Amino acid sequence: MSLTISILYGSTRDGRMGIRFARYLEQAVKARGHKANFIDPLEFDLPLLRKRYSDYQPGEKIPSNVSKLHNILLDSDAFIMVSAEYNHTMPPALTNLLDHFYVEYAKKPSGIACYSGGQFGGVRAAMTMRAILGELGSPSIQRLLPCPGVQDAFDENGTPKDAAAWKKRSDDFLDQLEWYAEALKAARGKEKKK
Repeated sequence: MSLTISILYGSTRDGRMGIRFARYLEQAVKARGHKANFIDPLEFDLPLLRKRYSDYQPGEKIPSNVSKLHNILLDSDAFIMVSAEYNHTMPPALTNLLDHFYVEYAKKPSGIACYSGGQFGGVRAAMTMRAILGELGSPSIQRLLPCPGVQDAFDENGTPKDAAAWKKRSDDFLDQLEWYAEALKAARGKEKKK
């Protein structure tokens, strides 16, 4: 089953290294025959949250970047959060991006790919992220994909320095995400027929 998987990248810092990891995952998703939407908070430039998409009233002008992102997320079957660890949690840009929407995530699984420049690979951020994703209706799969030492793991194009090891890790992660995405897509299809 072909899926649409959106990759939400969380960092807006200068000299971002995690974007290499996110680009690798985008390529891995496409290599499996799926559509990959790459969502970069710098590209979408969302303001600090004042109003969720669902809070706009009929006839009210919705900013084009918010409307475009709504459509991308609504069309998605699953999400991959690519997150750094800032103070043991996810970056504010990713939180802000997630908080602008709600129903768009419902009954669609998420996978957490976390990273850091150090040895822990961002796993402390992943633990707080699970609660937020569950509340959004996009429960995270069991498997995490951590990347310690992200600055040394990929080149600027997202090519891994140890291709065989990263293929094994990402295949295990994406296999599980696909299973849940296919099951929930089928269940959503049954709901629509009722």
